[in-house]
Amino acid sequence: MKLSHSVSGAVRQFSYWIANGTVGYPLLEGIDYFSEFKESPSLLETVYAIFMNNLELDENGEVLNAKYAEHRAAQYIKQWCVKEYIAEPTFEGSEEIELY
Repeated sequence: MKLSHSVSGAVRQFSYWIANGTVGYPLLEGIDYFSEFKESPSLLETVYAIFMNNLELDENGEVLNAKYAEHRAAQYIKQWCVKEYIAEPTFEGSEEIELY
């Protein structure tokens, strides 16, 4: 089975936002997360896992919540970069961050 155009489009769009520095806007405005990705590539891997693990699809394979999945990924980045920031809901013990 192939991914739907909706899923591949959501991943492409998320990748674009990551690459041009606008993911999670305005939550990550002013945060240089690129340097964090360079220092800890596993951060980027986890960010993609969070995005993908949060995507919900309807019975036709259409993405229902791309913005929410992006927001959760951005919260994780901010929590990584800004130590006093705590995402709500928290990621502790969460299946959201599982790498499959």
